Amino acid sequence: MTYTSLDVEKIRKEFPVFSRELPDGRPLVYLDSGNSSQKPNQVIDTMRDHLALHYSNVGRAMHVLGAESTEAYEGARDKIAAFIGASSRDEVIFTKNASEALNLVAYAFGNPSNTDPRFTLGPGDEIVISEMEHHSNIVPWQLLVQRTGATLKWFGVTDDGRLDYSPDVITERTKIVSIAHQSNVLGTVNPVAEVARRAHEVGALIMLDASQSVPHHPVNVAELGADFVAFTGHKMVGPSGIGVLWGRAELLDAMPPFLGGGEMIEAVWMDHSTYAPIPHKFEAGTPPIVEAIGLGAAVDYLTGIGMEAIEAHERTLTAYALDALREVPTLRLIGPETLEQRGGTVSFTLEGIHPHDVGQILDDQFGVAVRVGHHCARPLHLRFGIPATTRASFYLYNTTGEIDALVRGLHHVQKVFA
Repeated sequence: MTYTSLDVEKIRKEFPVFSRELPDGRPLVYLDSGNSSQKPNQVIDTMRDHLALHYSNVGRAMHVLGAESTEAYEGARDKIAAFIGASSRDEVIFTKNASEALNLVAYAFGNPSNTDPRFTLGPGDEIVISEMEHHSNIVPWQLLVQRTGATLKWFGVTDDGRLDYSPDVITERTKIVSIAHQSNVLGTVNPVAEVARRAHEVGALIMLDASQSVPHHPVNVAELGADFVAFTGHKMVGPSGIGVLWGRAELLDAMPPFLGGGEMIEAVWMDHSTYAPIPHKFEAGTPPIVEAIGLGAAVDYLTGIGMEAIEAHERTLTAYALDALREVPTLRLIGPETLEQRGGTVSFTLEGIHPHDVGQILDDQFGVAVRVGHHCARPLHLRFGIPATTRASFYLYNTTGEIDALVRGLHHVQKVFA
């Protein structure tokens, strides 16, 4: 499938969910792709076909189905490696989501079985995150601090929703910096290459939570300067239950296994075991086979459209939304008000109206699906002195007409609560 330009109406026809009607005949206006994206026929059909005609366990069975399943599973790894600019397919580890990928890396630090100095961690050592992180990039490091006695530090967030980056936060004691490439609340795209350079100056490693960037922008892991990158399938038109950890091969080789079981071993005796090389060292047990193949199909789909075209389309939508939302009285935007270094996620509050009420009325009366709450980023909301926000997030299948529907709905919400 090849697109010369982003034909949104054609794209929408490839997503079955947009052909349905909500109760009372309302069309679906889906503005919640930052939470989870919808799935095109190409992904659905690929997964159905594999389950129906090719399914077997991978890496084990010596028969036709086993060979076909293994080829499709490992083929998905090749597609993902090419999609993110990895230097080797072995640097792509399948996990069940980005949270597991982040936890996998955190587990390697301060682990008694790992004597590599890059991963040794104890009292006096430091971990650096930011105030805008998703809980998945906060809690694993809090747990690590509890285990090791290390210190957790963080960058703040400016009033306009930018990373309050100070190189001095990263010191000679810093062992790892882990930050979002793009905020799931603010839409802010962080200066990760600059942060990576500073981390490497002091001998620290850097990890990026790229769950909100890989689906929306061209991402090349080598150009980012990162040591580890985590992202998830369900936000990039792929299935849930599958995520990715990319890491530099030499670091992955030095890390201990995260889980033990079948497939991740080289040989097992009763008193000890040796481990398979990467990537299989980190993929214990029967993996999410069909989900990985579905993610490979999602990569094919996004590649066929072109990530540059997707990014440009989302910038158009975001510019339109920022202008339109300014016309809504008492609306407070939480995050950057310009397109500079920001993605297609827009969070806001309406004075005197709880976001849960906003979301319910938008859904019940206008068919507009948005996310409400703290979006697994409670510290960020505390920083802005609010309990929750309403979040609209855009993707390749959204239109300016849907943003108009959102704005009409918000005006109605204000009338209801007047």
